[in-house]
Amino acid sequence: MTAAELLVPPLAPATLAYSLCVVFAAGIVRGFAGFGFSAITVAGMSLVVSPALVVPAIFMLEILASLSQLRGIARDVDLPWLGWLMLGNLICIPLGVALLAWLPETPLRLLIGVLLMAAALLLRGGAHVALESTRGLRLAAGLASGFINGVAAIGGIAVAVLLSTAKMAPAALRATLIALLLFSDVVSLISAALMPSSAHASGNLLGPDTLKWALWLAPAMLAGIWWGQRSFKGVSPEQFRRHVLNLLIGLAAVSVVRSVVGLVW
Repeated sequence: MTAAELLVPPLAPATLAYSLCVVFAAGIVRGFAGFGFSAITVAGMSLVVSPALVVPAIFMLEILASLSQLRGIARDVDLPWLGWLMLGNLICIPLGVALLAWLPETPLRLLIGVLLMAAALLLRGGAHVALESTRGLRLAAGLASGFINGVAAIGGIAVAVLLSTAKMAPAALRATLIALLLFSDVVSLISAALMPSSAHASGNLLGPDTLKWALWLAPAMLAGIWWGQRSFKGVSPEQFRRHVLNLLIGLAAVSVVRSVVGLVW
C-alpha cells in the first residue's frame, strides 16, 4: 500500500466522524483510568463496521496508547504486582483460548461478564474488601485476569476489579494497569502475526489495512488520552475509586449485552 492509499479514508465521512468520536471518548477513559479503550472502541464501532476490520488495528492503538503514557507513569508502577500479573497472563491466556475450543463461547463470556459486573456493583455499593498484597494474591489475580482475557478479551476489567480491592494508591493502580496492558497487547500482537492468515475471514491480520485503520484512528485516541490524563490529576483517591467502579460496571454491562445479543441472534 502506497502513502497515497494510506491517506484515503477507510470509511464514508459520516461514519468516519462517528468512529473518531468513539475513539476519542475511549481515549479519554484510557487516559483517566488506564484501561477500557478496547472495550469501548469495539462496542461503539461495531455498530457501524465489522469488528474484524478494526480489532487488529486496536492491538496497535493499545500499544501506542501505553507507550504514550509510559513516561509519565513509570515511577508509579507497582513492580511486584506487575511481575506476578504478567506471569499469570502468560500462563492462563493460552488456557482461556484453549477452553473456547471445548465450551460454547457466548455463554461463557456472558457468565464472566455477569460475575465481573456483580463484583463491581458490590464494591460500588459500599462493600469493603481490603486484601493484603501477598504473592499468592498477586499470582491469583494474574491467573484469573489471564484466563478471562483468553476467554472474553476483558482481562483489563478483571484486573481493575481485583486491584480495586487491594490497598493500592490510584496512581499505582492506574500505572500498573497501563504497564500490564502494554505487555499483554505486545503478546497479542505477536500471536496475531504468527497466526496463519487463513484463520481470519479478512485475510492477513496484520496487513496494510491494519496500518491504515491505525493511522486514521490514532490522532483521536491520543487527543482523548491527553484530555483524560489532565482529568486524572485533580482527582482524590475516593473519587478515582468511584469513577473506576462506575466505569467497570458500564464496561461489564456492555460485555453482558453483547453476549445476550449473541445468544439471541
